[in-house]
Amino acid sequence: MNVAVMQPYIFPYLGYFNLIEAGDLLVFYDDVNFVKKGWIHRNRILLNGKDFLFTIPLDNASQNKLIGNIDTKFDDRWRQKFFKNIRFAYQKAPFYEPVSELIHSVFAQNDKIARLNIKSIQAVYDYLGCSLNYCLSSKQFPDTKGMDRADRLIKITKLAGGQKYINLAGGQTLYDKSYFEQNGVELNFLESDLPTYPQGKQKDFIKGLSIIDILMYNDIDVVKEMFNAYRIF
Repeated sequence: MNVAVMQPYIFPYLGYFNLIEAGDLLVFYDDVNFVKKGWIHRNRILLNGKDFLFTIPLDNASQNKLIGNIDTKFDDRWRQKFFKNIRFAYQKAPFYEPVSELIHSVFAQNDKIARLNIKSIQAVYDYLGCSLNYCLSSKQFPDTKGMDRADRLIKITKLAGGQKYINLAGGQTLYDKSYFEQNGVELNFLESDLPTYPQGKQKDFIKGLSIIDILMYNDIDVVKEMFNAYRIF
């Protein structure tokens, strides 16, 4: 079995979904420290021909707190502004109506940021009519907390019944294949193709945006193909 481990991101970019598809189980890393400038509470959409960063308000977020313990703190005013940007950015996109409803459902109420993010990913899979197999590190593997980063991933993979651990290509600077192999787990890296697609009247394609952008401009079958456009090495 292939295991992937990732912090829960809000409507993440395509590469995140490639990683999910490459694995048999996704472990949401919700009991690690929050990263202020990461992708846990923010992402990019296409607005006015440029990538636009939206940020979800959080309640006393700190890098000394675990992701799973941080609450969101958005109100109706923030929602109105956020959805105004979504409408302005994508109202002419071919799949604006169903995708807009999807996004509204995710932001219906405040929650822990980890749960909100997982809800956003689950909503994408529900929209595509596909299943998502996941668990939480805080619930399934609490005894591994505090271990060295690589050792914890190896332990989680084994406890999950996996023989292979898959990481995004950026992890090559963090993890060594031989070390994983010495400890009984095969380490593989994933590189996403990030294919181009029509972005309305946009002339210069902007890649790596939130999955929101892909859903707005592509039908379900095309999105499914994109989810499987990656290579393992």
